[in-house]
Amino acid sequence: MIRLPSSHAAITAPLVASSTRFPGIPIGRSLLDGRPFHLSPVLTDHRVLPSTNSLALGGLGSGKSTTAKTRARREILEHGHQYVVIDSFGEDDAGEWAPLVRSLGGQVIEAGMFTLNPVSGLFPREVREQLVRSLIAAVEPAALTHQATHALQHALNHPKATSLNGLVDALVLPEEGRWPVEKLTEWGEGAAIALSRYTEGSLRGLFDGDTASLPETDLPIISFDFSRLDRNSPAIPSLMAAVACWAEHVWLRQSTAAHRHLVLEEAWQILLSSATSELIQRLLKNSRKAGLSLDVVMHTLSDLGTGPAQDLARLCEVAHIGRLGPEEAALVGALLSLPQWAIDKIPALDPGQAVWKVGPDYVDIVQTVISEEEARLTDTSSRRRKAQQALAVAVEQDTAAEAAAPAVGSDEDQDLADDLFAKPEPSPCDEGEWDWEMPPNVIDSRHLAAIAAAREGRCGEAADLAALGEREDITAHGINSVEALSWLSTRATVAELCGNLDQAVQLRATVARMGKDVEWFEQTDDSTSPQWHRGPLPVVPEPPVDDTPSEKPRRRTWPYVAAIAALALAAGVVWQNAEDDKRAQERQEQAAAYEGLSVTEVDIDGVTTKARAEWSKDGQSVILSVRVDMEENPRLVRIDSADQTAQEKPAPLEPGEIPMPIRLEVKVPVKDRYEAVRMSVAVGGPMWEEGSRAPRRTIEFRPDRTAIDAETGKELKQYYSKLL
Repeated sequence: MIRLPSSHAAITAPLVASSTRFPGIPIGRSLLDGRPFHLSPVLTDHRVLPSTNSLALGGLGSGKSTTAKTRARREILEHGHQYVVIDSFGEDDAGEWAPLVRSLGGQVIEAGMFTLNPVSGLFPREVREQLVRSLIAAVEPAALTHQATHALQHALNHPKATSLNGLVDALVLPEEGRWPVEKLTEWGEGAAIALSRYTEGSLRGLFDGDTASLPETDLPIISFDFSRLDRNSPAIPSLMAAVACWAEHVWLRQSTAAHRHLVLEEAWQILLSSATSELIQRLLKNSRKAGLSLDVVMHTLSDLGTGPAQDLARLCEVAHIGRLGPEEAALVGALLSLPQWAIDKIPALDPGQAVWKVGPDYVDIVQTVISEEEARLTDTSSRRRKAQQALAVAVEQDTAAEAAAPAVGSDEDQDLADDLFAKPEPSPCDEGEWDWEMPPNVIDSRHLAAIAAAREGRCGEAADLAALGEREDITAHGINSVEALSWLSTRATVAELCGNLDQAVQLRATVARMGKDVEWFEQTDDSTSPQWHRGPLPVVPEPPVDDTPSEKPRRRTWPYVAAIAALALAAGVVWQNAEDDKRAQERQEQAAAYEGLSVTEVDIDGVTTKARAEWSKDGQSVILSVRVDMEENPRLVRIDSADQTAQEKPAPLEPGEIPMPIRLEVKVPVKDRYEAVRMSVAVGGPMWEEGSRAPRRTIEFRPDRTAIDAETGKELKQYYSKLL
């Protein structure tokens, strides 16, 4: 089996993992190609990421909660987002989010220290009914019959039903209504008994206050700490139902933050409960409209069973999966449609490493990178570390005692012990995240020197080494040789490590288009043609020369004529070959420079406009597009190319509507993949009036990542962003 270093892992993974970037906070770095990994779902184009909800999975110690807390801290500090956290697990009788919440100026609300009144006037009437039904379902699901539901609706209209105690009284002693009092009393008996758990039983003090005592809505982060409750207690889904209603009908309506997050720690307790699953499902489906992201954190999907709870997990467009067992990894892979190579890596992930799936296509393996302060605020293993430190002290004391004691045993036994407990020599592969190594029979030090320079950040030197090696092999073996083409793959790796991901993808595509669908380190053993990593072929001996004198031939004229004709023909062939070589050289240079993409940013009528051209993989068409942010206040955007036209006049935003950027695109055919294309862009700025001619610019895009102003001939600066 061929084993690769980490710099080449992206080649065996989908190319999307090496050619896509997302905007937002830094999270860590990719273990496939070493590039930084950023992501703020709400900042990502909705066509790439329709939903901003996320799912975090992983076993104990996998780092899923640390990653979730680190993301929350950075979103709050960098983008001003707000968070509400349902925290049901921690150490020392405190939720694990408490240190982070307090450091950010938030509020930790402990269960039993606050009151959530389910029939508060802050909630609409239908919400009060749904919330009370959720409380009943959490403790006595069978009590919610049709008759009990009617009795509950009748009791909620009673003047005393301003608190949970008053509602129980209205169920036990109902007033006359459409149905006789006797029937209403009988129907409401089961619901009253269930609610009495909250007014007189073990759950007293959580919902039976006369006032709501609800928290503020302008804090950066609020944590509802359920860690002191029994993890199997019905109080957790009951409290969650109340918090979900408060978040939906109070917090979201009063909050002024750019975006809000609801974090569910140990989410299996919440998603499995019929009392809360419907509430969460509604929040998930309406999250985009409400400007809300649900961030679900849990251990395994198996905790959710096989019912509707797993369907809720599918609504999360962002997933990061830490270390899990092989069986659980296979289950997660099937549910989230992960590729097999990612499923195989999940059981071997280290703490802080996770397989990330963003949207329908992007898959990567990312190492979360945190600072010392973030490590202190997100630490959830202090007890385990104390135990390890105590063990280390005990071992150190035992070692000191053994050193002071006289040696017992033979020298042979001591040698055996030294061999068993000797520290192994470090492997050259230990420096990377993946202990893959190159097969020795295909290593070329020139290729590895260029890649090593790129990995160390010496990108200019790496490019020079690759160009020098390519020229040497072209001179020695020819422009279309395997040796020369192998440098395209090395240049792709160098470009990838240096951040030029588009060039890397195009270089690999060039190799494939030239009929070489393997990389330089994967050349197959073909006995019919020599391979560059093998030694020289044996010299074929020339046939012996016969020294026997022969009869002197007669002098004739026609051989000279034939020789002259042959020389002329040979000269023509040489000239033709030279022209062919020149064209091949030009084609090779075009292929090397080909990126199939050109993006620029121009100002038209005071509006910043991003224009883009992307050539198709088959080289037969080009997609031309523009993007304009609504903050620029455009009144008209139009593009024209060939006979294709697209236009939009944005309508005024409705109250509460989130502004979305304008994006127009057209598709035009081309005869040659290296052919330039033109697009005319017209934009009417904030002062543009209907009926007047909008300012226009014509851009000539070229597939080597250049763009020209067609009117002035001036080259336009490239805009290096994939998300347009």
